[in-house]
Amino acid sequence: MKPELEKLCQDFISNRDAVGKAFRWDNSALHTVCANIFCAHGETADTERLKECRRIIRDSTGFLSKFRSRKVRSVLAAMLSLEDQPEDRMTQANAYFRLLKRQFKGSEYLVLTAFLLADLADQTLTEETISRGKEIYARMNRQHRILTDKTDSVFAMLMAFSGKTAEELTDETEACYQALKKKFSSGGSQTAAQVFSMAGGTPEEKTQRVTALYDALKEAEIKYGHSSELAPLAALSLADTPLSVLTEEIKEADEFLKTQTGFTGSKEADQAQRAMYAVMIVSDQYAGTEQVNITVMTNTIDMLIAKQQASRISIFMNLLQFAVKLLPEEKEQPEEERKQDDAPAK
Repeated sequence: MKPELEKLCQDFISNRDAVGKAFRWDNSALHTVCANIFCAHGETADTERLKECRRIIRDSTGFLSKFRSRKVRSVLAAMLSLEDQPEDRMTQANAYFRLLKRQFKGSEYLVLTAFLLADLADQTLTEETISRGKEIYARMNRQHRILTDKTDSVFAMLMAFSGKTAEELTDETEACYQALKKKFSSGGSQTAAQVFSMAGGTPEEKTQRVTALYDALKEAEIKYGHSSELAPLAALSLADTPLSVLTEEIKEADEFLKTQTGFTGSKEADQAQRAMYAVMIVSDQYAGTEQVNITVMTNTIDMLIAKQQASRISIFMNLLQFAVKLLPEEKEQPEEERKQDDAPAK
C-alpha cells in the first residue's frame, strides 16, 4: 500500500474514534461518514470542537428543529468544525433551509442540502434556483414515482446549479438509469444515474466504466453491493485513473479495514458495507487533484468554485446522501444527554 493511502486508512479510523467520543449515542455509521469528511479535507477530528459545534447547532435552532436530529447532527457538527467561523456557517445554513422549505418538505435531507449549498462560494441561493430544483425533482417523480423520495431533493437542488436544462439533466439521468438497472438494483441505479447526470461524458461511457469497475472488484473477490452502495462507486469511477489501479487500491483499503474494530464482520452485508467504506477512503486521496474529477457535481461545481474545494464538497456530499439512506432508527439516548440536547436555544 502506498504511503498516502495508508495514512488515509489510519486517519479514517482515528477520526471515526474521535467522532464516536463526541457522539456516543448516535449511530456508528454516521461516525464513519464524519471520519471521511475530515479525511477528504485533510483535517483531524477534535472531540471537544465537535461538542462545541453541537452546542452551536442546539443554540441556533428551535426545540423540534431537524438540525437537532441525531440522524444528521454529528455530520453537521463535523462540517461546522472545519469552519473558522462556525456560527456564521450555521446562520447561513439556517437561512437557506428556510428558503428551501418554501418549496420542499422540511427533513434531515433538506438540512444537509442547506449546509452543502452554503459551501458554494460566489453563489447565492435564490427563489429562482429553488424553483428550478423543484422542477427537476418533479420530473424525477413523474418518471419514477415509486423510486423517488425526499432524499432525491438533495440531488435535485445540486442539479439546479448545472448549466444543463432540467430536461437535459433528467433525460441523461434516465439514459444512465436504463443502462444501469440491467445489472444493479433500481434504487441504486437511480442514485448513481443522478451522480452521472452532472458529470461529463456520454451515458454509455459512464455506465460502462462503473460496470467495469464493479466487475473488476468481483474478480478481485471484493463483495461489493449493487444497491445503495453504487453511488460512491459511480463517483469514484469518474476518476481519470486506470480501473486496475482503483481496484487494487480498494482491495488494499478493504484489507486494512478487515483488521479494525467495527469492520470484521463476515456476513455478506458486512463485507459490502466495508467495501463501500474502502471506496470512500480511496476517493479521498484523489480529492483536490488537477487530473481528476471525483464529483457528484463535476462540471457544475468546477464552474462555481475552486477545483480543490469542488472535489472535496462533492465527495462528502455523495457520502452523506448515501450513508443516511442506510441508517437504522436512532438509538435510545440517556436521560442526562437527552436533557442537554433538548434544552431550548439561548
